[in-house]
Amino acid sequence: MAVVAVHQLAQCITCHAWSPDHTMIALCPNNNEVHIYKSSQDKWDRVHVLQKHDQIVSGIDWSVRSNRIVTASHDRNSYVWNKEGPEWVPTLVILRLNRAALCVQWSPRENKFAVGSGAKTVCICYYEQDNNWWVSKVLRKRHDSSVTSVAWHPNNILLATTSTDGKCRVFSTFIKGVDTKDSKASSSSDSKFGEQIVQLDLSFSWAFGVKWSPSGKTLAYVGHNSMIYFVDDVGPSPLSQNVAFRDLPLRDVLFFSEKMVIGVGFDCNPMVFGADEKGIWSFVRCLNEKISSFSGSKYGSQLSEAFGKFNGQSEIGVSNDGIDSSTSQGVIHENCINCVASLGKAGSSRTLRFSTSGLDGRVVIWDLENQEDLSRFL
Repeated sequence: MAVVAVHQLAQCITCHAWSPDHTMIALCPNNNEVHIYKSSQDKWDRVHVLQKHDQIVSGIDWSVRSNRIVTASHDRNSYVWNKEGPEWVPTLVILRLNRAALCVQWSPRENKFAVGSGAKTVCICYYEQDNNWWVSKVLRKRHDSSVTSVAWHPNNILLATTSTDGKCRVFSTFIKGVDTKDSKASSSSDSKFGEQIVQLDLSFSWAFGVKWSPSGKTLAYVGHNSMIYFVDDVGPSPLSQNVAFRDLPLRDVLFFSEKMVIGVGFDCNPMVFGADEKGIWSFVRCLNEKISSFSGSKYGSQLSEAFGKFNGQSEIGVSNDGIDSSTSQGVIHENCINCVASLGKAGSSRTLRFSTSGLDGRVVIWDLENQEDLSRFL
């Protein structure tokens, strides 16, 4: 199995993020607090509770270089937390939102961060040295519904967003005085702030969980119609691929290489998607299941399980007649997985570990080291 450890840290977890050295984890237990746990002799001790928000914390990101935590909440506010001595000190970020903040992510250079909201806008926040506070510039009049996810391109300028209007968009976030023009990203640097680079109308349902590949050449996001979308050559003439699967929809994705993506969501089991030598993407397998050479039995299991659910078996992971309990869905997580985070070492180009958290209150650590059938994608 790919599971390394399972930690029951709350009754329900909204989101989580890791410290730079991966010894501490910050999570929201589905309320207005952020709990920070520290690993100590194979157990996790709660060492800090961040209390400033008034409603559920919907997004957390922990910067790698500066060791700062940014949080976003349904109370329409965002805070940047700095470690001063033994305490975490919050700084309010002026977002000027009239709806909930739904997601947040630091840029690669950590000189700004993006906040997606239910106000159909995205706030690009940066620090003003002269006034000693965090301010924001808003991407307006582009989204037709709530922004569910944001993802920064490695060049620190392009930002991808997904929305419940079913579209994925890419914007330029170049801010004069904050960003510098780079020869590698000259086309992006020449774009004005808020300029829409491309709009992808691939999904006919809500869109979630957008991510860039390590090189920034490929963009992936998921739809609520049990499909995942891959886009190459993001620009005026993008090349797109759609991969449909028969399991429940995904909520988030994570690139492990240019040829492999992990997707997590309502099926309670991470799914692996891979690209062949020609760049054609396809579903490989669910991560927490035995490898079977007979695909028909797998299909029969899933079909039987589906009928079992319709017959009133609401408990996730219940084995029906004819189902191998080792391959039934939801063996580790017992509810929707809503967050996935990389556990790669700083400066390492190869990442083999990641963590997931879900509505069951569990944080699960996974390792792909001994997954021989997946080695060709890494």
